[in-house]
Amino acid sequence: MKLLRAVATISSFTGLSRISGLAREILMSYILGAGVVADAFIVAFKFPNFFRRLFAEGALHAAFVPLFSRSLTHKGIESARQTAEQVFSVLATILILFVLIVLIAAPFLMFILAPGFGRTPERLQLAIDFTRLTFPYILFISLAALMTGMLNSIDRFAAGAAAPILLNIIMILSLLIYSFLGLSPGYTLSLAVLIAGIAQFLWLYIACWRAGLPLRWQRPQLTPDVKKIMTLMIPGALGASVMQVNLFIDMSLGSFLPTGSLSYLYYADRLNQLPLSMFGIAIGTALLPKLSRLLQNEQKDKAMKTQESAIEIALQLSIPAMVGLIVLSYPLISLIYGHGKFNMQDVLATAPTLAVFALGLPAYVLSKILTTNFFANHDTRTPVKIAIVVVVINLALTLILMGPFLHVGMAMATSLSSWCHVLLLFLSLRKRAAIVISPKLISLTLRVLLVSIVMGAGIWLLEKGLTPPQTLIKEIWHLGLTVGSGLGLFFFFGHWLGAFDINQLRQSMRRT
Repeated sequence: MKLLRAVATISSFTGLSRISGLAREILMSYILGAGVVADAFIVAFKFPNFFRRLFAEGALHAAFVPLFSRSLTHKGIESARQTAEQVFSVLATILILFVLIVLIAAPFLMFILAPGFGRTPERLQLAIDFTRLTFPYILFISLAALMTGMLNSIDRFAAGAAAPILLNIIMILSLLIYSFLGLSPGYTLSLAVLIAGIAQFLWLYIACWRAGLPLRWQRPQLTPDVKKIMTLMIPGALGASVMQVNLFIDMSLGSFLPTGSLSYLYYADRLNQLPLSMFGIAIGTALLPKLSRLLQNEQKDKAMKTQESAIEIALQLSIPAMVGLIVLSYPLISLIYGHGKFNMQDVLATAPTLAVFALGLPAYVLSKILTTNFFANHDTRTPVKIAIVVVVINLALTLILMGPFLHVGMAMATSLSSWCHVLLLFLSLRKRAAIVISPKLISLTLRVLLVSIVMGAGIWLLEKGLTPPQTLIKEIWHLGLTVGSGLGLFFFFGHWLGAFDINQLRQSMRRT
């Protein structure tokens, strides 16, 4: 399967997931607003998701997929399935113990996760209660991530990309029926997270079974393959998900800021994550098994060419998305979140946060691609060394910027440190001759940037020329007109300046 086709498959399902996630966020902001309950739930929801992205989708995926792909290539599907079963059983055992420890230690851990909550006892107690409901989610979603890696290795990307839609649907339902259950929205949402984890696990288990990769429980054993994966996972945990570490630092330090600051960061980040997950995660997910197979077959030149194609796709998508989010930050936040308990003050506080987060969008996407190169070569040590440097940079920038700029300064630190991450990854790959920046790529980047600036200027002028909307319908029409006009400008000038070739994209999508 060609890279662009795989990216399109993942992006389409991820897009549906993000759209349903956006509906979830709209309901959350409408019902919870940006107050005590919202801050407490966001911490409780982010805690298991931090470990999911750090270990399950980061280190586990990076360590497991190359090994599973190699086993498929050299030993066949049955041997690969047995390896997966061994990892599945050991991982499940470790996670069950981990969940039990966290449930018991939740009050102590909250002083690490959100130390500033100690100033507001109600917010602290709610965060502890919500965490005890949400954290078992990590058990089911980590095992689901393992099965997603198996499916990706045989070029089946749809089931894994579609699984998060279940989480959004279940959380939306919980917000619609919480009053009938006699529970508060915060407690109902927390319980929905756990139920969704179970549903995602069952969804992917069935998908693996239908693909001829049924998993059976084995007595946990530290076989050579399991030991190798664990060895690769330990340093890879930080290297694969430095962005999550940065956001964790933001959450901990942000708890000292005024109530609502964590909500502003969360809602802005969720919108910024929409293009990131559709582009960066999709490209990285499709790229890892392909690069692994090429490098195992000693096709280094072809692997580097594939990586350059991935970078081209990433830049063609992320740069215009960055400009669009910056220019339209206020109308987007106003339309999506500015209703119910999420008032105008909350909109004005969240919009600049989104704009600053968006400055780092191309960096977030590129870091996913560059890190994949290391993992395909079974090198998880180099990314972790780089990640440690980046985390220190992010911490220093956060401490400097959060004083004068509050939560916006924290978003600024995340964006700046993400660009440092890309630079350090690139220099390391260049040193080992694992990446080449061709004149073609430089020229393409400049053209995409120029076209995106033209698009942004056109959107800004149109936004200033239109009468401010007074009703929701007019607000939707207003935003739709500006977005549509911006896309028209981008495609017209982009095709004219050669920033992309529509015919080539069509041909790539048709190839198998």
